[in-house]
Formats: sequence, C-alpha cells, structure tokens
Amino acid sequence: MLPARFWQVGPRQSLRLDEPGFIGVLNVTPDSFSDGGAYRSVAAAVDHARRMLDSGACMIDVGGESTRPGAARVEASEQIHRTIPVIEALRRTCDALISIDTTLAKVAEAALDAGANVINDVSAGTEDQRLLELAGQRRCGLILVHRLLPPPQDLYSDQYHHPPSYDDVSAVVGDWLAQRCRVAEAQGVDPAAIAIDPGLGFGKSVAQNYELIRRTGEFVRTGRPVVSAASRKSFIGAVTGVHEAAGRDGASTAISVIHWQAGVRLFRVHCVAAHREALSVAGAVAGSPVPV
Repeated sequence: MLPARFWQVGPRQSLRLDEPGFIGVLNVTPDSFSDGGAYRSVAAAVDHARRMLDSGACMIDVGGESTRPGAARVEASEQIHRTIPVIEALRRTCDALISIDTTLAKVAEAALDAGANVINDVSAGTEDQRLLELAGQRRCGLILVHRLLPPPQDLYSDQYHHPPSYDDVSAVVGDWLAQRCRVAEAQGVDPAAIAIDPGLGFGKSVAQNYELIRRTGEFVRTGRPVVSAASRKSFIGAVTGVHEAAGRDGASTAISVIHWQAGVRLFRVHCVAAHREALSVAGAVAGSPVPV
C-alpha cells in the first residue's frame, strides 16, 4: 500500500502529507523528561508555541501530564487546569492545528471545546474507552500510540536489565496498532483521521527501538499516517553518550531523516528548526526540497 497522502484532522480540514509536517511539543508540566517546568505559565507556553510555529511547525501538541517512565499520574482536573488556558490563548492568536496529549476523555473533550483539533493518546484508547467514542463523535484527528506499560511501571530504554519480551517487536507493535485502529473505527472514528505512532521509548529496550526504526517502512505501508516521535529520547543518548535530553537534538534529526526516507511525514519534535533544516537538506538531495 502507498504511504498516506493526507491526514483528516477535522470534518472539513485535512493536512497534506506531500512534505514534512512538524508537531511542536509543548509540555505544560513540572516533570517532563526534557523541558519540565519551562513553560508552566500561559505566557511562557504561548510564547514558545509561537516560536515553534515561526520555525515551521504545523501543529502544537499540548500536554499536561508527563508520559516519561516513572512519572506520577495526573488527575483530569489538573490536566485541564494546566492545558486549557494555553489552548484557549493559542486559539485566540492563531489558526494553527492544536493537539491535546492525554489518555483521558474528559481532558480531550475540554481541549476540543477550547479549540484543539487532534487527540494524541499514548494509550491508544486502552486507558479510557470513552476517548475513542469522543473522537468519533467530534470527528477530530486521532493519534494512536503503542506503549507496553503506563508511566509508573515503565523504565527508560537504557535502564532495562532484561529487555521487554517481544517475539518480533515490529510485528507485535504493528499488529497491536492495527487492532486499536479497528476498535477506534468501530467507535465511529473516520479511518482517514487515524495516525499511528509505534511508541519509540515506551516499553522498548534500546535495541528494540532501533529495530523499530529500521523497519519503519512496515508501518508506512499500512497506508496510515505515521508519526515519528523519537525526539530527545533516552535510546538516543544510549548510543551518543549525551545524557542531557536537551543536548540530543542533533542525533534526533538523524532519526527524522531516516524516518523521512522511509516515507514518514509527521514529526513530533522539541526543536522544530533543527528538524526542518535537516529535512530540507534531505529533501533537496532527493529532489523534493522543503520550502524555506
């Protein structure tokens, strides 16, 4: 099957995938692995979002609960308190796409009411079944992510003494995502609205993450939009020796280029400018430059 050519993110809105689309990460949390606490005020969050949009982001992904391994869970009311003022402020000042990074339907509904277009669920609807029903009712975009365990039970990829057990990590993750897509469609979600994310860093060892990257084409060939979400993760530091997450942007762009060559066109990243520059060069070499 050919790679997806567009992603339906609303009843009358789609995102073309003939060139890279950058999803800027906006964590309004005190404890995210890379930038926790940096954008907790509405003003700081909106200012950072505007900088990412100016750098070429087509979407801002707002999250009020850290999904890093070991993170404590955050109640829906607190996620709403953290994220909704930011989404409202962004929507007042721009018409960019906005996604809400949550596993809870109550948070997702509040975000959609505030102007968000997409739900990014790292549990793929397994934590709150009502979330998939909501996505179907509201006809919004939906990202389904594979994860093995919820954050309190997970470890960073470079901290496993024994790797998670997969007979074939790519096949298992692919089959699981296909099953979750079928469940979402049964809840009324438009198939064209679903993007998939293999969940790099979520319940995978360093070697398993790189195996998933090597076999990215298997996910692209499903015909669904695929999200690259490797930015700054620990399995990158495991091979570069860079222990500070914020110092991993250079190596993160290398993975984005590999993903782009495999047919991925959606990139969830922290430093939009670095990834856009890298993919502009990769596109120019391939004969399809990204406009600057």
